[in-house]
Amino acid sequence: MIIKFDPNNVVIKLCLSGMNLEDNGNIEDATTMFHKAWNEATNDYEKFIAAYHLARQQKSITEKLKWMETSLHCALNINDENVKSTYSTLYLNIAKCYEELGDSDNAKRNYELSNSFKGAPCDEGPFYHGTKADLQVGDLLTAGGISNYKPELKMNHIYFTANTNGAGLAAALAKGEGRERVYIIEPTGEFENDPNVTDKKSPGNLTRSYRSQEPLRIIGEETEWAKLTTTERREWHENLAKNKGEIIN
Repeated sequence: MIIKFDPNNVVIKLCLSGMNLEDNGNIEDATTMFHKAWNEATNDYEKFIAAYHLARQQKSITEKLKWMETSLHCALNINDENVKSTYSTLYLNIAKCYEELGDSDNAKRNYELSNSFKGAPCDEGPFYHGTKADLQVGDLLTAGGISNYKPELKMNHIYFTANTNGAGLAAALAKGEGRERVYIIEPTGEFENDPNVTDKKSPGNLTRSYRSQEPLRIIGEETEWAKLTTTERREWHENLAKNKGEIIN
């Protein structure tokens, strides 16, 4: 079973709004938004994400530990390979809490559990790349393009995802006037978790976002994904315009 990260899910949208408030220094409003996400969560997947963000906001180490362990408990209830990519991060944060509380035994145990879940991505796809470029099967997508998010930045990697909705979002935000396209691709070389996403917007790599310095070969085209509404598109562009964060290139 694989749960697809859906940026249009109500709880995830609340968490994204909270993170945008956080980026702009509105910590109190951000915490309120994360509490709203927790209160509206209806399943373990939504609860695990909301609890993680609430944990990050806590000033008390005891409260931070409580929320982080709640997040882990919900994550462990989910039979999902992708959610397992978050275990290392969750155990690491729990270990740091125990360390700060002076509980060396629990700290050591959780550090060991964190290390046991580390490793290179083992995602087998299928993989997708969203763009407005008109391309053909067999074409290669290569690094060196201009960032969709910072036009002055030339990218050292080519990015892709195993989430069709994520690729669709990238297509919607891509530069150009062409039709939004989501291509099915295969990496021609090694790839890594996208560090701009991994452990940034959510624990681990829930969006299954990757990057490579090697070309991606187009092997087909996907036509079904969750399209953004006009309002959602405007909100995404507004949030990107406000975002002052650095891109790890």
